[in-house]
Amino acid sequence: MTDDGCVRVMIRAPKPADVALYAEAVRRSAEHVGRWNPVEPDGLSDLLERQGPGLRTFLIVDLDTGGLVGKCNVANIVMGRFCNGALGYDSYLPFAGTGRMSEGMRLVVDRCFAPPECGGLGLHRLEINVQPENDRSIALAKRLGFRHEGHTPRMLFLDGAWRDHERFALTAEEWEPLPRG
Repeated sequence: MTDDGCVRVMIRAPKPADVALYAEAVRRSAEHVGRWNPVEPDGLSDLLERQGPGLRTFLIVDLDTGGLVGKCNVANIVMGRFCNGALGYDSYLPFAGTGRMSEGMRLVVDRCFAPPECGGLGLHRLEINVQPENDRSIALAKRLGFRHEGHTPRMLFLDGAWRDHERFALTAEEWEPLPRG
C-alpha cells in the first residue's frame, strides 16, 4: 500500500496458466536476478509440482497491468514446535525499485503469520537469508521489520560457489498485521 492508501499489488499462488508470464518476466530480468539467484525461466512447472506442506510460492502481481512484480517462495516450512519458514524472493523488471515488491512482501509476511482459519500459514517465525553484497535485498528485509541475527558462511551453492549469507528473522509477535477488509 502506498502512503496515500492505494493498493498496487496482490499476491496469489502460481498456476499452470502462468508459465508464459513467468518465463517472460524471468528472461526480461535475467541480469537483475542472476547476480543473486539462479535464472530459470522454465522453472515454474517444476515449482508447481513441488508445492506442498514444506513449500508455498506466491506471485506478486501488479493490479494495473497484470504484470509479474516478483515471486516469493516460503520454503523449509516446519510446523510443530518450530512453525518456521524461510523466504526467498526475486523482483522483476520493470517493477524493481517502484516499491511494489515491498508491498507484495508485506502481504506475503502477513499471510505467513495469519492463522490457517483466516487463510494463512500459521507460522511463528520467518527467516530471510541474503548474500552480504545484496544491499537492495537487505534493505527490503529491514523495511519489513526483520532483525539481523547473524552471518552464515558458505550457506548456499549459487553460481558455481558456496556463498555466505546474512540471516534476518521476524516473529509473529513482532509483526503488526495488515488491516483486514
